[in-house]
Amino acid sequence: MSELVLAHVTKTFGGLTAVKDVSFTVKARSIFGVIGPNGAGKTTVFNLVTGVYRADPGGSMRLGEIELGALAPARIAAVGVARTFQNIRVFAKLTVLENVLVACETTRKTGLGAAALRTPGFFDDEDDMRARALSLLRVFELDALADQAPTSLSYGNQRRLEIARAMMLRPRLLLLDEPAAGMNYGEAEGLKRQIAWLRDEFDLTVVLVEHNMQVVMGVCERIHVLDHGESIAEGTPDEVRRDPKVIAAYLGDDTEEGA
Repeated sequence: MSELVLAHVTKTFGGLTAVKDVSFTVKARSIFGVIGPNGAGKTTVFNLVTGVYRADPGGSMRLGEIELGALAPARIAAVGVARTFQNIRVFAKLTVLENVLVACETTRKTGLGAAALRTPGFFDDEDDMRARALSLLRVFELDALADQAPTSLSYGNQRRLEIARAMMLRPRLLLLDEPAAGMNYGEAEGLKRQIAWLRDEFDLTVVLVEHNMQVVMGVCERIHVLDHGESIAEGTPDEVRRDPKVIAAYLGDDTEEGA
């Protein structure tokens, strides 16, 4: 397993600085949270790590010894980084099962030639991928809905479907962008258990951006706080909820007490 290390990462869009000199380290096999008010730069950090955006010169983003900043998004996925998105991205014309299977291409054992010739190895590969996809759907209690359209699922179940699809990449690092959005209290409690189980069962590192303090404070081991693109605090959930800068910038007195 490898640490994720961001060192002095900055991203500007024209005259707007979205992320400024952000540094943090995520230990291998940990569950790490990134929080902050709207517009704090949280999703921008995810877009930088996954290659959607290129960081400004001078900073560094490493997964172990691999420098991520120079890689294309497909290559970053291939080295073990998977993500979900703030806005749900499902393929409406595919079934729930097919939505998971679209993420299997980087882990296939056979190539285009085997597919064209319809070799026994190709069919074995297809069976293995289908079995893995169904097992991931079972983790999120979606296996009974495998043949349905994803748009027929509840908002919370569509979120779970996205996580299952990300897990199909066999990631070392899983980035979850607001996974609890649209979930009620019970669903959020279930998500907390599922995130911890995924970390333990698949031996991976999890980083999540989340506004739901029930989830953040309940599952994250360390939390990094952004405000207006800059780091203002980092620590354990107890340390963060008591930090005056965090209370002023994001949590507020009432939310702090509830968290």
